[in-house]
Amino acid sequence: MSEDENIKISDYLDAHADSTPAFVADDEDREHRLRLLYELPLQFAGVEDLHALFGLILERMVELIPSAERGALLIIDPVYGKLALRASIPEDDPPISRTLIQRAVGQETGFIWSRQDEVDVSQSIRNLGMQSGMYAPLLWKGAIQGVVCVDSQHHSAVFKEDDLRFMLCVAHYAAAAVANHFLQLDIIQNNTVLQRLLTNFSPALRGKLLGKARHGALQPGGEKSNVTLLMSDIRGFTRLTEGMDSAIVVEMLNEYFSALVEAVFEHNGTVDKFIGDAILAVFGSPEADDDQQVKAVNAALAMQEAMQRVNETRKRRGAVTCEIGIGLHYGEVLHGFIGAEERLEFTVIGETVNRTARYCDGAGPGETLISPQLHSHVAEGYETRPKTIPTKHEGDFDGLLVIDKR
Repeated sequence: MSEDENIKISDYLDAHADSTPAFVADDEDREHRLRLLYELPLQFAGVEDLHALFGLILERMVELIPSAERGALLIIDPVYGKLALRASIPEDDPPISRTLIQRAVGQETGFIWSRQDEVDVSQSIRNLGMQSGMYAPLLWKGAIQGVVCVDSQHHSAVFKEDDLRFMLCVAHYAAAAVANHFLQLDIIQNNTVLQRLLTNFSPALRGKLLGKARHGALQPGGEKSNVTLLMSDIRGFTRLTEGMDSAIVVEMLNEYFSALVEAVFEHNGTVDKFIGDAILAVFGSPEADDDQQVKAVNAALAMQEAMQRVNETRKRRGAVTCEIGIGLHYGEVLHGFIGAEERLEFTVIGETVNRTARYCDGAGPGETLISPQLHSHVAEGYETRPKTIPTKHEGDFDGLLVIDKR
């Protein structure tokens, strides 16, 4: 004989069907219960804290069912997909039967049960002294959100079909409220991830990309086009930081990078990545920009000025100072948001990136070195002088040092 053969199920109601209790004239108790029931959606919607919502659901459930003395609410954890106890009356002794929970979830029905005798009932029913009660799944848009149950320890307690209808209606409201809370949490979490992703973009561009993301237009994928790349690198960084405490090195990088990134953002650039003590920035992506070349060179000059300001501040307090070399190049890259929808990263790929790194390597401390390809777009705006970059395997590169704006 199975453990639940001595449990009598007196009424079943399909959790998918409309279970709204009907209004009965001249029944004050029923009218009071209906009024409480109709107020529940607004009450549930007004609770911001998820754990407070769980408690309120169970409190209102017990309040609406006259014979209910105790109750419990179990919710399916959105991460692990398993039922977990979230509220109970009393708090320290939840009145639940796993056998009856499985019946409610598996059959997606609400039901009234009663104990027939002292033999072969489940251990939980026997230990908790349960005599009768009701179970109902929390069902919303075809998905089970959890299970709620109430019970009584008295033989005289009677649960009726009307009680079950009230219970299923409350369970429906509760399921909608719980699903909405989880949706809001998911939106907040996704927005946090998105905000972190977009920290590499200037505030103006960040707003445009957020708008695209909200409309589902920010999708994985790349495109090929000509962009302007800027790479900066701290000269002699390894030698400079040898023997320094790691916390001091991090503090120094953060101070310099904050000023350098601000200069990039002020000229509508995008920070592609930080590579140790180097910064790779992009102009003309992810949004096209007809003035990208000039903005990139202006950003480089602003970065050199920012380094001077930071160095003056650090000198006054006796801190280590350093200088950067900056290289810029204009050419075709594959650029865009690469990865899965739940983990996108903006990046640029192509030989232009490698060539930009060569110009960065060729720039001395405090120098800004641009390629001939970039110079052809900005020649009239800046005073420059030629500089050759020798390489081991690629021959000499011709470059131009930017001295100042004309």
